[in-house]
Amino acid sequence: LPGLHIFAIAFALEVSVGKTNTVTALNNSNVLLPCVFTTCTGFQDLVFTWYFNSTELIYQGKIKNKATEPTLIWHNPRVEFVGSTTKKDNNISIVLNSVEFSDAGKYTCHVKNPKEKNAQHNATIFLTVVHKMVETDNTVTLIIVGVVGGLIGLLILFMLIKRVVLFIIKKTQDGKKECLVSSSGNDNTENGLAGSKAEQKAPPKA
Repeated sequence: LPGLHIFAIAFALEVSVGKTNTVTALNNSNVLLPCVFTTCTGFQDLVFTWYFNSTELIYQGKIKNKATEPTLIWHNPRVEFVGSTTKKDNNISIVLNSVEFSDAGKYTCHVKNPKEKNAQHNATIFLTVVHKMVETDNTVTLIIVGVVGGLIGLLILFMLIKRVVLFIIKKTQDGKKECLVSSSGNDNTENGLAGSKAEQKAPPKA
């Protein structure tokens, strides 16, 4: 079946910008626009292109094969290639320097692989530019990423998340240990947590 064959080819090449496709950047900062591609059959003379709002070309590169890093075909002077294709993941991320409000919009990472009968695939990121980071409960990510700048911010965030997760895991394990050790049901307070002593006090007399 010819239709099935095309379907299989289309699925072999995949382009991804990560879990979230929205990025917020602080005016005048540098912002990372992530993109990676995967291919089952390998690649030869692969061309990747970044577009702004679907039509404006901002970066184009060519990768001869897995053993070589991309060569530049054309780029906007403010756009810098920060990926690597000789390492495990085929990273074709770029950094947009000195972001302005006019840079807000849609960024498309497009890949064409001649080795897969010219299979093409793309992924999109939406960039928002703000004059200051507004602090609300769920924008710790934005504050860190915006203030410190893309990659370092993400790294710090990752470390913070990792620490919190490890802390939660440790607490859960501590809790389990207590359950195993304590045979009497009297002491069910968790050691080391603030407020545990207060909980042990007798309630004030009326």
